[in-house]
Amino acid sequence: MNGRTESAQAEPDATARPPLVRELLLVVGLFLVYKFGRQLATGHTGEAFRNADRVWDLERAVHLPGEGSVQHLLLHGDTLIHLANTYYATVHFPATAAFLIWLYLRRPAHYVWARRVLAAVTAAALVVHLTFPLAPPRMLAATGLIDTGLVYGPSVYGSPRTDHLSNQFAAMPSLHFGWALMVAIGLIVATRSRLRWLWLLHPLLTLLVIVGTANHYWLDAIVATAMLGVALAVIHLPRRTATTAGRGTEELVPAARDAAPDEEAVLVGAAR
Repeated sequence: MNGRTESAQAEPDATARPPLVRELLLVVGLFLVYKFGRQLATGHTGEAFRNADRVWDLERAVHLPGEGSVQHLLLHGDTLIHLANTYYATVHFPATAAFLIWLYLRRPAHYVWARRVLAAVTAAALVVHLTFPLAPPRMLAATGLIDTGLVYGPSVYGSPRTDHLSNQFAAMPSLHFGWALMVAIGLIVATRSRLRWLWLLHPLLTLLVIVGTANHYWLDAIVATAMLGVALAVIHLPRRTATTAGRGTEELVPAARDAAPDEEAVLVGAAR
């Protein structure tokens, strides 16, 4: 009885992990589509600056705190602002990739959920980039902010006229913040440690960095949070169910309505 139960319990986790090669091709393909799509939004300089003026005026109208207050804190020392620029340049993609890799290896059902959420948020962000080009605050003279990457280094951007690898007029929404928030939420949901809430420091630090380096407005992060909230509401989290009573471990399976009849039978048998 124990042998049959343990075998049945292992099955959902094994079948939940998608083929590695397919996932690599899918993630790389989505990334290339996003990068290519961002390039379609280039060349709208005038519109991007007009939208920047509107965003800046809206933030002041609703009394959001000034981005300059955060930058002023970072400018207390060259080391601090250099660390902020380095964080902005180097943490975004590696942290998200490490998050997906860990989920794929250790929490495959959560991996599928997280990948779908990230893909949905990124696709929605691309639509906004195409329809609402926005110059970042470091380019807008009215903000009184400086381009900390250019002044103190390191900088991930060149001159907008010669930078053909990135679209610098795609400030809204901030995927730096949206992805960081999803990484924190995903790890909080997928782990059971009492310290797991400390993962929220990642999006908090990311928010201070993107605002303090003048790469994003507060509204960029607010819009990213709203998009992520919609994606999380639509794309349902795998249901956590207890498995072995003796080992005290847990398996992650999709919601009951998505399970096949034979899988439901296995779960019922395992619970007895």
